[in-house]
Amino acid sequence: MKIIVYGVRDDEKPFLKEWESNNPNVDVKIDSDILTTDTVGNANGFDGVVAFQQAPYSAEILNQLGSFGVKVLSLRNVGVDNVDFAAANQNNIKVTNVPAYSPQAIAEFTVTQLMQLLRNTKIYNRKISNGNLTWAPNIATELNQLTVGVFATGRIGRAAIQIYKGFGAKVIAYDIFKNPELEKEGIYVDTPDELYQQADVISLHAPAVKENEHMLNDKTFAEMKDGVIILNPARGSLIDTDALMRALDSGKVGGAALDVYEDEVGIFNHDFGSFDAISDERIKNLLKRDNVLVTPHLAFYTKTAVQSMVNTSLDASRDVISTGESDKIVKK
Repeated sequence: MKIIVYGVRDDEKPFLKEWESNNPNVDVKIDSDILTTDTVGNANGFDGVVAFQQAPYSAEILNQLGSFGVKVLSLRNVGVDNVDFAAANQNNIKVTNVPAYSPQAIAEFTVTQLMQLLRNTKIYNRKISNGNLTWAPNIATELNQLTVGVFATGRIGRAAIQIYKGFGAKVIAYDIFKNPELEKEGIYVDTPDELYQQADVISLHAPAVKENEHMLNDKTFAEMKDGVIILNPARGSLIDTDALMRALDSGKVGGAALDVYEDEVGIFNHDFGSFDAISDERIKNLLKRDNVLVTPHLAFYTKTAVQSMVNTSLDASRDVISTGESDKIVKK
């Protein structure tokens, strides 16, 4: 059995080596390049492909993998919105993902970013670096005085809810699929509009499905409280970036923490060498704002999560190759 793993980072290599030593009947090839039309030929002769979501897995790529006899494309991440499933099905390639590598990691990071916004740490870091050790006028807000609206209550949303509640915040939530335990607590509102209207903080944990594209836009921002704080550790496509910038300019949005961005491919996880060399003007605009925190899709990035992503994706690839089945198969 042969599996090629694309886009391998140095931090993943120890976990890959450990998995391979525990699976001596599997030959694992490590490839630092991501899976693209230029690198897909490297998969010739392999039974399975493990990749990390960065670029589209197009029909061209999947047709090529099919011609090699590849049986499975295993993603080391949750999102599958960049996979051409029609082409995968046509080529009898099963697609697997890692549904939950560490919900706690993302939830913890989200709340950490919120606390930085509430405590004005970006402003204070700049002031202190310039020798200004004064307090005023940047007085903080306490989380226990706020209502947090959690949009989507899957594993990550539920983990975030527990942390928000631990700070003493009032939590409301919306999801088309209600969690029975949360429903008993009575925290659900009936519509997204109710959440937008009631929340001081909106914490997004929804998937990137067509129905959610640009769910935060000029219209929905207008429904929100003045000074609302927006947290997005989920998917960049949930927010219309231009609308967000307008809402920040007007003061409708009082702050935002963005770990994702709708045009992040080719921008995030890339070293430009200097701020001026960053190629995306909207990201540069957001980075300059005192009330905006932009991070390069790193909420997941913990040792626990990375190990889980490696092990789960390789386990799924091995299982599909050997049995044709895995509980991580995504069916579309």
